[in-house]
Amino acid sequence: MPSQRPLRILIADDHPIIRRGLTILLTSIPGWEVCAEAANGKEAVDKAEEHRPDIVVMDVCMPELNGMEATRKIRKNLPQTQVVILSHHFSDQLVREVVDSGAHAYVLKSDADRDLFIAVEALANGRAFFTPSVAPVLVDRFLDPRSATKPSSRGGTLTAREREIIQLLTEGNSNKEVACRLGIGVKTAQAHRAHIYRKLKIHSVSELVRYAVKNYIIEP
Repeated sequence: MPSQRPLRILIADDHPIIRRGLTILLTSIPGWEVCAEAANGKEAVDKAEEHRPDIVVMDVCMPELNGMEATRKIRKNLPQTQVVILSHHFSDQLVREVVDSGAHAYVLKSDADRDLFIAVEALANGRAFFTPSVAPVLVDRFLDPRSATKPSSRGGTLTAREREIIQLLTEGNSNKEVACRLGIGVKTAQAHRAHIYRKLKIHSVSELVRYAVKNYIIEP
């Protein structure tokens, strides 16, 4: 009788020690293997397309492309790949962002030694898993029809490209560097920046940084 194919997992986190710890934790389960690691969101998307894992364990705040945007891209390009969002943070807004990104599992890092196994196994068997403390938010999200259409913040109206540009700008990239990274013209990058400022009603990079931190686009 042929052996069952191993469950292939990609780990995305910008801290090498955490990636190492997660690898040790997950590969302790027979039949589970870590097929790749990524140190930022862009690398997570690239590695997912290269290795086509069954599960991605995704940190929220990472450089270049945050975990939510990386999840959106992975779920769009590889709908069979499931994502566990792993985060230090918890808020109603973050849970809604997780659901909107297409991830079907959410685990607090403080509970990872207990809940990460459950989350990965649930996804592997076609079920969702969310840290128990988020249950009230999910009930509100799916049972109250008004919550599904109500944006959780000003960022609810941003496009994926605008969120990418916000992250690059708040990481210190110039308009020219943003244009180079995204493969667009400098004038287009400048136009995006001006439009974002108007949309969010902000007037400086420092205000943009505060917005990005509050909305889990970058780490404080």
